[in-house]
Amino acid sequence: MDSAGVLVSDLCPVYAPFFGSMGAVAALVFCVLGSAYGTAKAGIGIASVGVMKPDFIMKALVPVIFAAAIGIYGLIIAILINDNVKKPIYPLANGFADLAAGLCCGLSGLAAGMAIGVVGDAGVRSAAQQPQMYIGVVLILIFAEALALFGMILGIVLQGAAPNAGSCQQLTVVPKICLLYTSPSPRDMRRSRMPSSA
Repeated sequence: MDSAGVLVSDLCPVYAPFFGSMGAVAALVFCVLGSAYGTAKAGIGIASVGVMKPDFIMKALVPVIFAAAIGIYGLIIAILINDNVKKPIYPLANGFADLAAGLCCGLSGLAAGMAIGVVGDAGVRSAAQQPQMYIGVVLILIFAEALALFGMILGIVLQGAAPNAGSCQQLTVVPKICLLYTSPSPRDMRRSRMPSSA
């Protein structure tokens, strides 16, 4: 226990929260990057379609809404990881788990944002020319959004382990001593039978 009331040992070093903090950063930054790319890419298609069909703009905002939700997924995971990092007992294993959770959510959000942007741009343009394409484009966007949702769910599962005081105690391994019993040799038997010289 150090002066700040935080348990420090080989299994709970002072640098363990660094990995958890990097997980929170990865979750938020990568998800926001995917959200920004999806919004920008789909916004280009919406802006070009709005010139020809201004009444279609409200229906064309669906990709932007899906892209914005990805940033919220990263924010949720970052807040959950931040709550873990602030605990007085924070094992190194939890730091690695929180880093994995942040990377899982963040990279899934980045991939989903890129998919939403590309599909949103092309889908808005095609749905403006052929209204029957609209339902298909929305379904594709839903499945692209599900990729980010999978990453967030797995991130919640990965970072959910609660540490306890036993997590930071060093385990001592006691070696087993093997005593090999051997029977006495014939020479030792003869020595024990010999009379002792006076």
